[in-house]
Amino acid sequence: MVAVRRGLGAALVVAVVLVGLLAHATAHLAGFTTPAPARAGADEGLPHAVPGSHQVGVRRLPVDGPTPALTVWYPASVVPADGHRLTQSYALTFLSASSTTAVATAQGRAHLRATPDTARGPYPLVLLSSGFAITAGSYAWLAEHLASHGMVVVAPEHEEALDPRSLWRATLDRPDDIAAARAEVTSMTRAGDDLEGLVDPGSVAVVGHSYGGHTALASGGARIDVDAFEATCRTAGTPSDPLAFLCDALLPHLGALAADTGTTGAPVDAVVSLAGDAAMFGAPGLSAVTAPVLVVGGTADADSPFTWSSRLAYDSVSSPRKAEVALVGAEHFVFTGGCGSVRRLLTVVTTGFCSDPAWDRERARAVTRHYVTAFLLAELVGSPTAGEALSPGRADVEDVRYRAVGY
Repeated sequence: MVAVRRGLGAALVVAVVLVGLLAHATAHLAGFTTPAPARAGADEGLPHAVPGSHQVGVRRLPVDGPTPALTVWYPASVVPADGHRLTQSYALTFLSASSTTAVATAQGRAHLRATPDTARGPYPLVLLSSGFAITAGSYAWLAEHLASHGMVVVAPEHEEALDPRSLWRATLDRPDDIAAARAEVTSMTRAGDDLEGLVDPGSVAVVGHSYGGHTALASGGARIDVDAFEATCRTAGTPSDPLAFLCDALLPHLGALAADTGTTGAPVDAVVSLAGDAAMFGAPGLSAVTAPVLVVGGTADADSPFTWSSRLAYDSVSSPRKAEVALVGAEHFVFTGGCGSVRRLLTVVTTGFCSDPAWDRERARAVTRHYVTAFLLAELVGSPTAGEALSPGRADVEDVRYRAVGY
């Protein structure tokens, strides 16, 4: 959940210090450092971490009514003559859903106004759910990569701010955002519409990080199990325990959460949860998931601990094909946005937004790209090569513990 507990504390520290600094005209620290060079060879030994054959376009989709704003990354055939590539912001929403603050930026590979490559379409649809109060563009590093491999990635901008009191509302609203985004995209695939020939609405996956991982599991059929969650909450430790934080945020609203019967969206073909919160489902609620599932998490995650996020989901879903990727020693934010250029303030205030104590972020993202891409190509396209890459006998990556069934 963006690590609402620790992330909120870190974000508030940053915000308070930033306001104070600005008040004293120290705008220097509000700027960005010189972009750091990308690490060479991060994708070594990870064939699906290498970009695919497609150029990539990006645009906002026009939407009406209650559907959240949508960003789409897609395979492109012709890029603009000016060659403009969109700089992606890794940003959080603090006080309101309409107010975002970038903590870092990174040069993207997606081109604005690029012509969609419909000649090789239509392509599978991947719905991307961001972490709590993190903007969708913060995951462009993954969205662009999937689009280069022949997928259309659509991310709704969940309307929420970094306030733990609203977490229960997000628990209800986020799966509906995904269903609304899917319906909107499907409506645009008709003859003459914006996505004609580009999207195959019959081949759909949901991918998410943190509370976006919770959203992906819910979209795949997981349901909150009141008894299991209450029993889990009785094991919570001190107030600093992330489980205690989650229980404090959700238990007062358990009646409303229990009354929710889930979205009316059609079943999905695959689910990917990156450090996704799963404790509120419990094993009974997760057992309702039968679509193929990939979970990826850091074993040192102190915000969505591996045992009750990735491990619980892998052990409990009823999926005939599933895989678990454990990044040994990694923490929660290793899956978030690109940090080519970072706020100078973050170099003097420890937040974890752009660093990890055990992993080089580029390598961690390469590992994530490899497994997520292989999984989605195997499930949505039926690629035998991708399926073979998921076989436990083929998975031999340093500092990664891997297990799977059905591959």
